[in-house]
Amino acid sequence: MPEVNAGSMADIAFLLLIFFLVTTTIPNDKGIVRKLPRKCEAPPCKEDINERNVLRIALNRNGELMVNDDLSQFKDLKDMLIEFIDNNGDKTCDYCHGNSFTDASDNPKEAVISLSSDRESSYKDFIAIQAELTAAYYELRETFVKNNFGKNIALLTPQELKQARDAYPFLISEADLK
Repeated sequence: MPEVNAGSMADIAFLLLIFFLVTTTIPNDKGIVRKLPRKCEAPPCKEDINERNVLRIALNRNGELMVNDDLSQFKDLKDMLIEFIDNNGDKTCDYCHGNSFTDASDNPKEAVISLSSDRESSYKDFIAIQAELTAAYYELRETFVKNNFGKNIALLTPQELKQARDAYPFLISEADLK
């Protein structure tokens, strides 16, 4: 009986495997884009923040959301963030549209969001909070851009984008609940 020489088949299969490994691109998973604070070079490194300028968000292990010690819903978080950040409590912000409440931030440059989560809280809930934070800042910046530049945020020059980011800086402090 005639036999088939299978020795070269293994070489061909090996070459095909190498070819597909080299030419295939593996998509990179994207995480949450955040800029870490700069390292403190010279003490004192602690900055005093007026309590009125801090919005405290806490997520417990049961997935319950507390905003300034009040039980809240995830669906209401973005509106609460926008109201807090854009408050204009000290009336120094000429581009803010807030109501100048006495228990919300002085202006967007002073507003700090303090996010605390329990180590056993759901990652899905944590990401949902991060998504709401991002959506709130994006909406505020988009409104700023439309009012000041009359453009869509996607069409900004780098300098205009920097102005929008400076108007509404993303100030977040994250910590674990104890």
